[in-house]
Amino acid sequence: MCVTLSLRPIAPYYKDVRSFRLLKLTLLLSLALLSACDRGAHPAQTGQVAPDFTVSDGTTSIHLANYRGKVVLLNFWATWCEPCLVELPSLLDLHHDQPDLVILAVSIDEDPDAYSHFIVRRHVDLTTVRDPGQTAAKLYRSEAWPETYVIDRQGVIRRKFIGAQDWSSPEVRAYLKSL
Repeated sequence: MCVTLSLRPIAPYYKDVRSFRLLKLTLLLSLALLSACDRGAHPAQTGQVAPDFTVSDGTTSIHLANYRGKVVLLNFWATWCEPCLVELPSLLDLHHDQPDLVILAVSIDEDPDAYSHFIVRRHVDLTTVRDPGQTAAKLYRSEAWPETYVIDRQGVIRRKFIGAQDWSSPEVRAYLKSL
């Protein structure tokens, strides 16, 4: 499930597009953080070995077991999902600031062209793969986008985040470094 926020009724009151976009981004992030408010942060799978999977879209292939021994953020997302777009900049910053952290982004997009254009246009340099059949997401019982699982070095699920996150948060970064 994805939450979409429309600010069109108040748009005429903003004289410049930049301040309106900043307001929209702030409200979307606030809404996403509130809606994710620890809901599902401790799923039934917490403490269990993460389900292994292999997903290939013809260009990229991800086999989760290949990352055993590293901390992994497994992110399920879509190009059409507003909260996914909200969290993307901080997720990319995390990727650049902590290169030892593995971020695997599994897109549920069905349209390969829209997905490819998005990756190029947004300069997404994460390890990402398109999984239109949601084979990996189904293993994790993911139904809301974005959803992110924290998997420790032994392959055990430690935490689940539902909704857009601020991956630049000192608390989140400290948590990830502690694993």
